[in-house]
Amino acid sequence: MNQDVIITCAVTGAADTADRSPHVPVTPEEIANAAIEAWNAGAAIAHIHVRDPDTKQCSRRLDLYAEVCERLRAADCDLIINLTAGMGGDLYIGPEDKPTEFCPETDLVGGLERLAHIEELKPEICTLDCGSLNFGDSNLVYVSTPDMLRAAAARIKQLDVTVELEIFDTGNLWFALQMRKEGLLDDNALFQLCQGIPWGCPPELSLLKGMVDMLPADSNWTSFALGRHQLPWAAQSVLLGGHVRVGLEDNLYLDRGVYATNGQLVERAVNIVENMGGKVLSPAQAREKLRLRGTQ
Repeated sequence: MNQDVIITCAVTGAADTADRSPHVPVTPEEIANAAIEAWNAGAAIAHIHVRDPDTKQCSRRLDLYAEVCERLRAADCDLIINLTAGMGGDLYIGPEDKPTEFCPETDLVGGLERLAHIEELKPEICTLDCGSLNFGDSNLVYVSTPDMLRAAAARIKQLDVTVELEIFDTGNLWFALQMRKEGLLDDNALFQLCQGIPWGCPPELSLLKGMVDMLPADSNWTSFALGRHQLPWAAQSVLLGGHVRVGLEDNLYLDRGVYATNGQLVERAVNIVENMGGKVLSPAQAREKLRLRGTQ
């Protein structure tokens, strides 16, 4: 069991959830306020996507990321900022008879272009989605090839930003470990084991245990699962030696039929950790634990 637990709050995500709950933040101000709410509840890290304020859909706009970061850095909090670098990988295959006529929703750019906001804003952590994936039941494929990943990992290392490796299936983890062997990752790379996303790794405890057994012994890692599995997964993660991620990116409900806020989900996670005998780390303690920039 992990006795010293870092809680990450993924405050909004990229899915089409803004109209499914009144609490999903959309504007940069709402996203920053949600992150501060999570910090007040006990989160050390905020994992941040941005959304177009007009359409409420996910976005790669630098100005939106910049405003969120400016608001957080100006606030009286020491929250660790973790920006997604996963946007720009959405390939919508065309219809059955014309699969190469990609749908207009496609947003596909190279691995380095996905880092434009990381280059500019220099967060302490950014993510790297470690493989391609059939995403959901339509013709959406998330594209993250070995060449893209190698280029992005090398650049993130040059920028002195700690990478959070998003692992959606066992092959993703296999390749992440290969990048580590190739020297493309700093030794404080954080592993995020993501379960329950169709059609990646199912939310099965045996599969979580199998992936944990593949990790290097000195790794810091977190896991999460979607929906109703989110809070039970917080306990499972801690029991197996990991950290915790909660938030509205992955789950909209506090209880059956009761919409959650990010702060409420973090409060539940804090209670789970402390009732199991663990300690929730502050942002300063998390920086030391993860050996972030300036603390190594």
